[in-house]
Amino acid sequence: MSENLKNLTGDQDGMATYDYIVNNVDSCIDSMPELVDNLRRADISGQFLASTARFLCAVDREKFAGWIQPLVEGAIEKDRERRYIGSLLQAIWGADYKERAEELKASDDTFRRIFKRVYPGDGI
Repeated sequence: MSENLKNLTGDQDGMATYDYIVNNVDSCIDSMPELVDNLRRADISGQFLASTARFLCAVDREKFAGWIQPLVEGAIEKDRERRYIGSLLQAIWGADYKERAEELKASDDTFRRIFKRVYPGDGI
């Protein structure tokens, strides 16, 4: 583990880990297991888990596909107030996610879980 990653183990809220990923996105792919674990440990609100998932989708969805799902799952678990997970709907499933909601709910459990929390009155 590099010295930078060792320093991130003391991250209190996930912001330092998020900043590290943003600033090192071109070279941090090999460290993603530790970085995602660190975010899941440190981020108590889901803010930085959701932000990191959105960022990695925007940068290179395919390259980071293996890490986006654990970040999204962590955000779902931590964001009890639904302050951050709603932003994942458009970032991951596109601007037309509302028009495709029924199809996505039937085919994608992660979408269904977020949609159900953000739009609880719409049912499944």
